[in-house]
Amino acid sequence: MKKLLLTVCLCLLAVTAAAEPPKKSDARPKKPAAKAEPVDPAEAAAAEFESQLEYQRGRIELPGGIATLNVPESFRYLKPEHAERLLVEAWGNPPGTKTLGMLVPSNVSPLAEEGWGVVIVYEEDGHVDDSDAGSVDYDELLTQMKKDTAERNKEREQQGYPSISVVGWARPPHYEQAGHKLYWARELSVPGAPEHTLNYDIRLLGRKGVISFNAVSGMTKLGEVEGAMKEVMSFADFNPGHRYADFDSKVDNVAAYGIGALVAGKVAAKAGFFKVLLGIILAGKKFVVIAVIAVGALIAKLIKGRSE
Repeated sequence: MKKLLLTVCLCLLAVTAAAEPPKKSDARPKKPAAKAEPVDPAEAAAAEFESQLEYQRGRIELPGGIATLNVPESFRYLKPEHAERLLVEAWGNPPGTKTLGMLVPSNVSPLAEEGWGVVIVYEEDGHVDDSDAGSVDYDELLTQMKKDTAERNKEREQQGYPSISVVGWARPPHYEQAGHKLYWARELSVPGAPEHTLNYDIRLLGRKGVISFNAVSGMTKLGEVEGAMKEVMSFADFNPGHRYADFDSKVDNVAAYGIGALVAGKVAAKAGFFKVLLGIILAGKKFVVIAVIAVGALIAKLIKGRSE
């Protein structure tokens, strides 16, 4: 990747030099100008891109009015249209995934190599019966997840996504009965990746559906991501009228799945959300995208300058 960006920079310097008109000579002696530091076009493009993202903090009511986030200083929220830009234009995901926005940590840019984010999605498939939470055999479930994931690899590869393997639990599933909040973390591997991938999930169960908070990063960031995700659980909740306790069996539908299916990822796969996760796993691709944006923007300026 560094070689790609170096090549881009050298090409840009050559184009810039060719585009500049010759200057008239000046006989007066001048003090030697301070040598300017070269500007990395990828970094400049990344900074320009991020400046267009509208970050928010404080009390955020999610689209549809179903839930509220009280976003602290440690996080920043992006509304759906800006989350879409980050996911698609910078991280290389396919367009069209409907989200309720994203959360990104305040201490790192989402465009940095170590950057990561939390994608928020709502699935209104009905009220999830949590009565099986204490009886799910998560070791057996993990074995089935590995098998299901392996079977889907051929389809993923045909769609242009890499194969993926479930290594094991990074954190085994845990259900908080009082708050109706479920969380777990998986360790994944992708061929050619320098390290294994961490997929950390939170599910908030509500009256008519489930809110998903999903983060993907490298396994080396497990401690940081886990602490941050537990913080997310503390400041996110359904609004009154949409909470789990507000379920009315006379008028509300019951979901066709329970806690086990949520953990197994069958619901996420149905929603096409796994494509988003794979795109985030390939987040290094964003540097290629940003580099191309930088080259295109500068060449366009040079061409425009010549025509004026």
